[in-house]
Amino acid sequence: MKKLIFLVPLIFLLASLNVMANKTSVEIKGPATAKKGTEVTIMINVTHKGNSKAHHTDWVYLKLNGKEIKRWEYNKENLPTSETFTVEYKMMVSEDCTLETEGHCNLHGSTGTKTLVIKTENN
Repeated sequence: MKKLIFLVPLIFLLASLNVMANKTSVEIKGPATAKKGTEVTIMINVTHKGNSKAHHTDWVYLKLNGKEIKRWEYNKENLPTSETFTVEYKMMVSEDCTLETEGHCNLHGSTGTKTLVIKTENN
């Protein structure tokens, strides 16, 4: 009976860790500063344990100053290339900006948003 008392919480803990591991997570990379009028490349690294027809990242978005500017959509016919993949977006910088990104698993959701702030420099 004592073994069962310790085993049940352990099973719940392991099950909850597994669910958390299956949420889609993102990381955003780009320059912290850029000259006005220059093009920058934003890289979004996406991680999701397993991408199958039944369980996969179904979307990733990129927002600029609160407005969605790009969305990558996936489904059972158009799966992400692997468990860890990168999408990129090129944009012109004309003012200070805040970029926000998030990815979503079709079954378990997201680990949350990530933000990148780019400050402009005068030419």
